[in-house]
Amino acid sequence: MNWTIKKIVSGGQTGADRAALDFAIEHGLPHWGWCPKGRRAEDGQIDNRYQLKETPSMDYGQRTEWNVRDSDGTVIFTLMRTLTGGSKRTADFVRKHNKPCLHLSGETTGDPAAELRWFLQANRIEILNVAGSRASKEPGVGDYVKDVLSKALSDT
Repeated sequence: MNWTIKKIVSGGQTGADRAALDFAIEHGLPHWGWCPKGRRAEDGQIDNRYQLKETPSMDYGQRTEWNVRDSDGTVIFTLMRTLTGGSKRTADFVRKHNKPCLHLSGETTGDPAAELRWFLQANRIEILNVAGSRASKEPGVGDYVKDVLSKALSDT
């Protein structure tokens, strides 16, 4: 791969967000992102090992929008083909801020790692926002995120 990202951004929610942050830490890739005031997530307070900044609001929407705004592009990971809830709101914010976005679903065929590599290169993404389903909504989404990131970013 001749294009590499320099940083992963995510909001710290369980599932896709947390898996991306764990991937970054495990691979020595810088990470950061916005999280709700109080470091709020569905499983309680987000651990301080994640280098996240708190928004002024406890609203998940503000965190989501600011992570879209402050990155070069967003990848949304879901297991289902259809975007719902926070993942759909992420896509709405991507359109609002006119940022590149890729939705990767565990239900589609093809090579998601190759799609992600193409997306990163085509859009010259250096700061990648990783969003998607929370663990309670789609158990297993975290493993999907780590698997795709590992294959797509194997040269980083």
